[in-house]
Amino acid sequence: MGLFDTLAKQAMGGLLGGAKQADMLSGLMSEAGGLTGLKERFQQAGLGEVFASWVSTGENQPLQPSQLQGALGMDNIEQLAARVGFDVKMLLPLLSQFFPQIIDKLTPNGSIENAHPSADQLQDVLASVMKSGLGSFFGGRS
Repeated sequence: MGLFDTLAKQAMGGLLGGAKQADMLSGLMSEAGGLTGLKERFQQAGLGEVFASWVSTGENQPLQPSQLQGALGMDNIEQLAARVGFDVKMLLPLLSQFFPQIIDKLTPNGSIENAHPSADQLQDVLASVMKSGLGSFFGGRS
C-alpha cells in the first residue's frame, strides 16, 4: 500500500470509523429529520432522483461535493467538519463519495423502512462502508 493509500485510509477511518462518527452522523440525520428529512432536503435541492437511486436496489448515482453542500447546507457541513476535526475542503469530497453508500446500506430493501437508524445501526453501516470503501474510492465498485 502506497503512502497516498495509507493517508486516504486514515482519513476515511477518521471520518467513518467508530462510535463517535456514528453518533455524529446520527446527529446530522436527526437534525435533518432522519432519512425522510434527508430525502426532502435532496428533493428541495433538485437531487430527488439521485437520492432515490441510493434508496433503490439499482445502481447508485454519484454525488458531487457541491451537490452535497447544496442539499445539506454549508452550516451543517462546517459543523460536521468541526466535530470530526476535518477541513471542509477535505470533508466534502470524502463525504460525497461515501454518502450514497451509507444511504444505500441503510435502505437494503429499496425503501426507507427505518427513518431514524440507531447509532449502533449507523456504526455497523459505517464499518461496512469503510471495509469496502477504499476500492470504490480508488476506482473500483463496492
